[in-house]
Amino acid sequence: MSTKNSGTGGFSDEERAAIKARASELKNESSRGKRNKKASEELDLLDKIQSMSDSDRVVAERLHAIVTATAPELSPKLWYGQPAYARDGKVVCFFRSGDTDKQRYSTFGFSPEAALDDSSGLWPTSYAVTELTAAAEKTIVALVKKAMA
Repeated sequence: MSTKNSGTGGFSDEERAAIKARASELKNESSRGKRNKKASEELDLLDKIQSMSDSDRVVAERLHAIVTATAPELSPKLWYGQPAYARDGKVVCFFRSGDTDKQRYSTFGFSPEAALDDSSGLWPTSYAVTELTAAAEKTIVALVKKAMA
């Protein structure tokens, strides 16, 4: 569980770690030349995936393969220390490690940049992920395609 520390503005340890990770990402982005940025960001993402627990790593590796095959125009990058995929620098979808977040499940989600709007006025923007079944993979492919529409 997250612990609050009022001496640091009320952020949990996990939230502070995510803020520090994002600050480091921004610093790295500003120091890289445009030529090497995309490759460097993908390597950062792959390194992050490799550092995950076995259960999260398996899911994150498969999600990476699905997203990059379904929407090759998305650029892999880290976002708040977690794998994400961006279009024109803006994150469209992301993976949040349940172990890192100290939650019982990981999350695959979409930002407002994703075109998931539904005419009902209500649509999901994130999904709990514990494993990727064939049905789950099919759903993710459809969601990523819709997000890119």
